Amino acid sequence: MSHQNKNFENHIFKNQDFTDKSFKNSTFIDCSFIDCNLSNVNLRNARIQNVNFKDCKLLGLNFLDCSHLILSFNFENCLISMCTFSDLKLKKTKFENCQIFECDFVNTDLTGANFEHSEFKKTRFQNANLSSASFKNAKNYNINPSGNLLKKTKFSFPEVVRLLDAFDIKID
Repeated sequence: MSHQNKNFENHIFKNQDFTDKSFKNSTFIDCSFIDCNLSNVNLRNARIQNVNFKDCKLLGLNFLDCSHLILSFNFENCLISMCTFSDLKLKKTKFENCQIFECDFVNTDLTGANFEHSEFKKTRFQNANLSSASFKNAKNYNINPSGNLLKKTKFSFPEVVRLLDAFDIKID
C-alpha cells in the first residue's frame, strides 16, 4: 500500500515497517503509530496533526520537511535517532520515556515539552526555548544554559548537575 499522496484520519498503524517509504504530500490527522519502524521515511510536505507514536523506531527523519501548518505529535517509549526537529514550534510535545540519540533541536520552540524519563545521547539543543519543559528523571542530556532559554524548566537531581558541563568547572 502506498502512503504517498494519501489522507489518513483516525487511523491506527500497528506493527508495520515503513523503512524508506514515502509519506510525501500525505495527511495524517488523529492517527497512531504503534510498534512501527519509520526509519528514513520521506516526510516532504506531509501534514502531521495530533499523531501519536508509541513503541516506534524513528531513524533519520527530518521533521522540518513536514508541512508546518498545525504540526503536532507525541512520542512514548520510542527510539528517536538522527532526527531533525530544528526550526519548529513544538510546544507541549511529549517525548516521554524515549531514547533520543543524535537529534537536533536548534531554534526549536519546546515550551512546555515533556522529556520525562528519556535518555539522551549526543542530542543538540541550541537556541531552543525550553521554558516550562520537563526533564524530570531524564538522563545524559547536554544543555548549555547560556545557549538556550531555561525559564521554569524542570530538572531532577543528580542529572541537573550536567548543566554545569558548559562552564568547564570542577565539582568535588
